[in-house]
Amino acid sequence: MRRKINHFHHFLLLSILVLSLAKTTTVNATIQTVTEKPLRLGIIGLVHDHVHWIFNRKKEDVVVVGIVETNKDAIAKFKKRYALPDSLFFDSYESMYQKVKPEAVSAFNQTNKHLEVVEFFAPLRIPIMVEKPLATTYEDAKKIEALHQKYKTPILTNYETSWYESTYATKKMVDDDLLGGLTKMVFNTGHLGPQEIGCSPEFLEWLTHPIQNGGGALTDFGCYGANIATWFLNGQTPLKVSCVAKQTKPDRYPEVDDDTTIILEYPEQQVVIQASWNWSHHRKDMQVYGSHGYIDAKNGSTMSILEKESDGPFDYEPPAIEADKKDPFKLLLEVTKNNKKLAPYSLYSLENNVIVSKILSLAKKAAEANRTLSWNEL
Repeated sequence: MRRKINHFHHFLLLSILVLSLAKTTTVNATIQTVTEKPLRLGIIGLVHDHVHWIFNRKKEDVVVVGIVETNKDAIAKFKKRYALPDSLFFDSYESMYQKVKPEAVSAFNQTNKHLEVVEFFAPLRIPIMVEKPLATTYEDAKKIEALHQKYKTPILTNYETSWYESTYATKKMVDDDLLGGLTKMVFNTGHLGPQEIGCSPEFLEWLTHPIQNGGGALTDFGCYGANIATWFLNGQTPLKVSCVAKQTKPDRYPEVDDDTTIILEYPEQQVVIQASWNWSHHRKDMQVYGSHGYIDAKNGSTMSILEKESDGPFDYEPPAIEADKKDPFKLLLEVTKNNKKLAPYSLYSLENNVIVSKILSLAKKAAEANRTLSWNEL
């Protein structure tokens, strides 16, 4: 009997010990999750109006620890609007880095300055996210690519359409052969014009400059279609590039194009990119055509699909997407803290956006030469 009792006591003590260890493990795991430190983010530039995205973000997993900016008007506006302390501001990459040691940086400066951002932070192996497009020239894009290859520093390019549920739903339908063989893609992107929609003076100053932005509507909105088409076609490059770049408002935008059409010829597809500051409304929509149907992605969450003409089109609501697809700063956090790898030629990836840079550079050159260019002419 005593032996049985002893066995019971041993069993009871062992059970308590196991439960205690399990409880301790659970508590420790909870503490680890709760106390996980936020991403320390450095902001490069306040002269791109998209920078408001990070200051209006209502999450605590990313914290801005420093801002590099020298434009006094922009600094004053942001200090007042967001109650930012003087201690956040720096006049150089070096001074910010030495003082606050950011874990990652996000660039909202002039596009032609993206290269200098990468030149400073890539050797420090600090992940970098720039606003679209990656660069103003293919030459700069190749230099950025070389720095990435040397230092293995992640370099992301952020597009609003990379947050769209419809972008991912369309890609899946194309991959699943819902439409039959893919034949054509049409991208309509832009708005009424940067002056017309009220862009800030600090943004307008460089957005409408042929060097600092690399062009007008061509670079500002031509990049969206090039980026998505490159992903849909898994990194395939066009055979030929054609472009018509017009000035419909020379009084407003005397130095750059404001209404541009780019045509990309692939072995089995044609891509038409209509990038304009002369639309009647804001738009970022695409139509994707196959051998027996089409997808009309009207915006991020509204789609119309035709699989068979006899059945007619039907409305479709794309499913929700993961947090690091919906939120670029969440993705930057995952890349920085959890070593998340981007899929080859995916929307944020460097290899995709180097191709985008070449497409845009060839389009600009084709418009200037008034002829179609082959891919190897650059």
